Amino acid sequence: MTDSSALDPEDRKIVTLARSARARNGVPEGAAVRDETGRTYVAGTVELESLRLSALRTAVAMAVASGAKSLEAAAVVSEAETVGDADRAAVRDLGGPGTPVLLAGPDGAVRVTVTAG
Repeated sequence: MTDSSALDPEDRKIVTLARSARARNGVPEGAAVRDETGRTYVAGTVELESLRLSALRTAVAMAVASGAKSLEAAAVVSEAETVGDADRAAVRDLGGPGTPVLLAGPDGAVRVTVTAG
C-alpha cells in the first residue's frame, strides 16, 4: 500500500478525480489520466447494452479524442485488486510501457502502482 499523502500532488489529483467520478456516477470504477501537457481526462465505467468499457479505457479514449499525444500517468479507483491487462494496454498504447498506473481503493488510498508495460 502506498501512502497517498506521499504522492506527487499531480498524482494525488488524478486519484481524487477518479474517486470523484466513481462516487458521482455510482459506477464500479472511476479513472483519470494526465496527458503530456498536464490536462486531465476523467471517466467512469460505461455499461450500455451495446458498449462496455472500463473507466480507464474510457478516460484514455477521451484523451485521444481530445488530441492528447501521450500520457504522463493514470489512476483507477476500484474494488479490484489489480489493473486489467486491457486497461494497461490502452495506457501503454498512448503513454508507452513506462507510464505509471495507480490503483486506489474506494477510500482513495493507493494500493499499488504498476507500469503500463
